[in-house]
Amino acid sequence: MVLFECCCQCLQDVEGAIRGGAGRIELCSDLAEGGVTPDEALIVEALSACRGAEEVSPEAQEVCSGTGAVSPEAQVVLSGEVPVNVLVRPRAGDFVYSEDEAGLMMEQICTCKRLGVNGVVIGALTREGDIDLPLMRRLVDAARPLEVTFHRAFDECRNPAVALEDVISLGCERLLTSGCAPSAEEGKELLAQLMRQAAGRIIIMPGAGIKPGNAAAIAAAVQTTEYHGSAHGASGFTDSEAVKQIRTSLQSVISG
Repeated sequence: MVLFECCCQCLQDVEGAIRGGAGRIELCSDLAEGGVTPDEALIVEALSACRGAEEVSPEAQEVCSGTGAVSPEAQVVLSGEVPVNVLVRPRAGDFVYSEDEAGLMMEQICTCKRLGVNGVVIGALTREGDIDLPLMRRLVDAARPLEVTFHRAFDECRNPAVALEDVISLGCERLLTSGCAPSAEEGKELLAQLMRQAAGRIIIMPGAGIKPGNAAAIAAAVQTTEYHGSAHGASGFTDSEAVKQIRTSLQSVISG
């Protein structure tokens, strides 16, 4: 089975992703700046859309009150078991964090756990371009038992082969990467190399620029089971038809 994870920054994106059959949501804000942690209200709205308000924790329902969250009608249409992972990134820019920023990330992870999300998406580097293992261990430990995805900070590392082993050593479930290139299509050769090196020890999830027109070529080159994209349409929001087309293309290649 092939999974397409949809990157969403608003409720309209979430709705489009679910209607298109996305297997998982990655929730963020300020996608144009590379993404930062969304606020609590948006997390609650996404959880409501993906699972139905009655399944959201009592704390989350309190946050939801008065925010203009998903209507009961929309909850019926969109209710389902679509997991929500949340980006934990305190600011745009590089991935070298101060101790104050590390503390904020820990707080954001605690919020995600309290609200009942499926997982967090995190990443941190040293000034030299290596994985910041001490900080990452703290973040991963704080996140458990949630799923952990290491995000595209990986694409700025100086040695992808070494960095992959470091990410695996942290116990992350998956690595989101474009293959250290501007897009997954351009990075598909390195993505394939990372797949061979990982040898099933972690999920390699290509992301960046995956569209209906190139999804099949990327899948044929990388041969992994999870892919990531925003699937934006002309409106600037996630287009359910684009999600469906990407899923169909991926499935046709991976399933043969």
